[in-house]
Amino acid sequence: MSQINVTPFVDVMLVLLVIFMITAPLLTVGVEVDLPEADTPPLAGDDEPLSITITRDGTTYLQETEIALEALIPKLRAITERRPDVRIFIRGDRDIAYGRVMEVMGVLNAAGFNNVALVTEPRRSVSDE
Repeated sequence: MSQINVTPFVDVMLVLLVIFMITAPLLTVGVEVDLPEADTPPLAGDDEPLSITITRDGTTYLQETEIALEALIPKLRAITERRPDVRIFIRGDRDIAYGRVMEVMGVLNAAGFNNVALVTEPRRSVSDE
């Protein structure tokens, strides 16, 4: 017989496909927040955007690490290597006070980080519910 048996290869590829299908959604979750809904177009994503998350209880996270507001700017400067043009996404829970989001944005703006975007969920239509 001069043909190559591809059955083991197909089996391995199917197992890898299942593994990637299960693990891929787990890699993008980050800090769990209930984002507000808005009729806005999707943001053009960077390669690795910086994400600041404000949870329902007011806790602030940089990526997935809890951080005090006072330590946020030194940490951001260290990460961005003093490039204030880096895009920063702010994800705020829908139930937090608007003042808390503005407090974080004010600290970022005062430090020279002006490329800040607020992240929302797309508004659900009646047919989605």
